[in-house]
Amino acid sequence: MKYIVKFLFHRVCFLILAVLMQIFVLLAVMIRFYDYFAYFYGASILLSIVVILLILNNKSNPVYKIAWIIPVLVFPIFGGLFYIFFGANKLSKRMRRRMKSIIDKTKAALTPKPLILNEMRAYNEIAATQSKYIQDYAYYPPYCNSFSEYLSIGELKFERLKDELKKAEKFIFLEYFIIEEGVMWNSILEILKQKAQEGVDVRVIYDDAGCIFKLPYGYDKKLESMGIKCRVFNPLVPLLSSRINNRDHRKIAIIDGHTGFTGGINLADEYINEYEKFGHWKDSAIMIKGEAVWNMTVMFLSMWNYLDGTDEDFNKFKPDIEPLEESCKDGYVQPFADNPLDDETVGEIVYLNLINKARRYVYITTPYLIIDNEIITALTSAAKGGVDVRIITPYCGDKWYVHEVTRSYYRTLIESGVKIYEYTPGFIHSKTFVVDDEYGVVGTINMDYRSLFLHFECGVWMYKCRTIKDIKKDFNDTLKMCKEITTEDLNQIKWYKTLERMILRIFAPLM
Repeated sequence: MKYIVKFLFHRVCFLILAVLMQIFVLLAVMIRFYDYFAYFYGASILLSIVVILLILNNKSNPVYKIAWIIPVLVFPIFGGLFYIFFGANKLSKRMRRRMKSIIDKTKAALTPKPLILNEMRAYNEIAATQSKYIQDYAYYPPYCNSFSEYLSIGELKFERLKDELKKAEKFIFLEYFIIEEGVMWNSILEILKQKAQEGVDVRVIYDDAGCIFKLPYGYDKKLESMGIKCRVFNPLVPLLSSRINNRDHRKIAIIDGHTGFTGGINLADEYINEYEKFGHWKDSAIMIKGEAVWNMTVMFLSMWNYLDGTDEDFNKFKPDIEPLEESCKDGYVQPFADNPLDDETVGEIVYLNLINKARRYVYITTPYLIIDNEIITALTSAAKGGVDVRIITPYCGDKWYVHEVTRSYYRTLIESGVKIYEYTPGFIHSKTFVVDDEYGVVGTINMDYRSLFLHFECGVWMYKCRTIKDIKKDFNDTLKMCKEITTEDLNQIKWYKTLERMILRIFAPLM
């Protein structure tokens, strides 16, 4: 009863009620003007035709288009309206101008690195081609004067992050999808308060949808009262709107411009196994030191300026970093961001490039495996060509329906030679790629439609880094705690479970 009362007075309940009221008003208007229903129906059909034409001619993924065309055709009265409210990445003219100015400023702050690309090309033309794509289309260049450390579990990232936060002298930037009060966040918050009192510029961005059940309403004001600057990404409002589609799914921590963290780990207790939510929580992160952190600083400041409506001088936050000794240099490091509003699917193309160029193996960890035809073709073609393709997914899903859709892709992949493993101790949330002992990616980008097409994401692409052997070792160690899914396992699935997965998969691009 206590939880029911708490939910009834939670702002989510009021948001749902407000949206339902809007739908009720729409229905009431239809009933009131029932005599004119034929005109309304005709207008709805016309609207649905227009919407289908818009869907067919936009730049989104074909599977994503099909997922919307089906409900529009099946429900022509509401399908068109539903797409308008929830299906498109719409921005007002004012927001488009602001987004363009932020993109322009990002490009101006990040200087291309042709010499580094040429040096990389001398080692490997394919590596240089992948890196050049990220530089030219995401605008984030590669660096060789940097060091990386792979953090194979949330508890390790937590300790490293606290250590680095305590060393901050100039600024601390945190941008996270989820922040929740508890052991992890409270101990970090104590450090942030202390640093703010010392005059350190402390800034926090969190996503409103990600934190809606985690933080009390108005938590940003509470942080501001502590001297911590705070902005909330895309606050939820009680209106039918497509803005809810785009979330800030990044996990970024930057200290003084010379140290940065990213990966799958949010600032909440399940990520460090303080309590068991879906079994043991396996996650990962990466710490970067050196010039490459500038990419992460720019992506944070770009988001801050977008939310704040300011025009800050990014170069004030660019530290002077001495060249590392040769023994400390760690290959080529390239942090990058993915913006869902620029029509360039950077995250997916980075993944596709890694899969398509692999010669020996591709090892992947992902909490969700809800993939489009391009990735399916890349994975199955690589496996058929003799590449050892292995993917680890969770045994315990965090959302049952998403987990069932993930499992619906197993048969196609396994029958083509891809090896699928489930992490039996619980839930694996890390998003990593390691390829041929040469390439690695650690970031926030899930292998699902929301991450690849709708969310603000980030990652770190690496070539010839010592860190890559650590990612591979962690993958192989994790594999020992996994169960391989075989065709025999798939053949034992009950018919009704198969039917359930088939139906859910229709809506896969919307999950």
